[in-house]
Amino acid sequence: MNAWWLAHAGPTRLLVVGALLLVLLLCQRAWPTRGETPARGRRWRNVGLAAVSTLLVYLILPLTAVTFAWQMTTRGIGLLAVVDMPAMLEFLAALVVLDLAIYWQHRWFHVIPQLWRIHRVHHSDLQFEVTLGLRFHPAEILLSMLYKFAVIAALGPSPVAVAVYEILLAAFALLTHADVAIPHAWDRQLRRVLVTPDWHRVHHSVYRDETDSNYGNILSLWDRLFHSRIEQPRDGHRGMQIGLTQFRAAPEQTLIALLQQPLADDLRLPSNQ
Repeated sequence: MNAWWLAHAGPTRLLVVGALLLVLLLCQRAWPTRGETPARGRRWRNVGLAAVSTLLVYLILPLTAVTFAWQMTTRGIGLLAVVDMPAMLEFLAALVVLDLAIYWQHRWFHVIPQLWRIHRVHHSDLQFEVTLGLRFHPAEILLSMLYKFAVIAALGPSPVAVAVYEILLAAFALLTHADVAIPHAWDRQLRRVLVTPDWHRVHHSVYRDETDSNYGNILSLWDRLFHSRIEQPRDGHRGMQIGLTQFRAAPEQTLIALLQQPLADDLRLPSNQ
């Protein structure tokens, strides 16, 4: 099983992301929440940024998260290597702990000013729809990968668990940014456990307190547990403004400008204003 995932984790993740992206693009047209017409070239810029990020990270790092997990487990490194538990329980525990770790990574990218400069490339998009789930600066992807290596070394999850979590994380990045209307009754039940588009849309508000909330990536329970949740945007899902006030001009939305954006000054008001 580990050998199969070592050989096929990357292509499987790419296939899932590509297929889900196409499905969600169709769903957005059929059942939109906001129904905004994408700005010209916006989707291709987001896809292009994802391609640049992926290329640079794989040129810089010789290992993937799955390969690194295999190296750790073969050396008996990590907490799960010394804890005896059933295989399925260990697998589920790894998924939950990995998601908790990514919650805190996301939160630190908002709290630490130097990390926010990198992460705000994601938040500077002026529209909320599925390709926003691809819009991350290469520096963020690189730092995220190094952080995952540290978590994997400490935890010692199996390569299968890491591969499955990486696929789920990429899938939820698309699902939670999709402009797809989920019936309120369904959303109310789903968000008890999982992050939904309406739950995550609050996180992309222009208001600082709303931006600094709802950090969960897959499980919404972390925001409940660590008191970082806001259930609904103050201006409503259709009326709320998406993005950052600092980066709204068209020249600031080009691919080159997005790559250079971490160098710009941070003009955000403090979180209490």
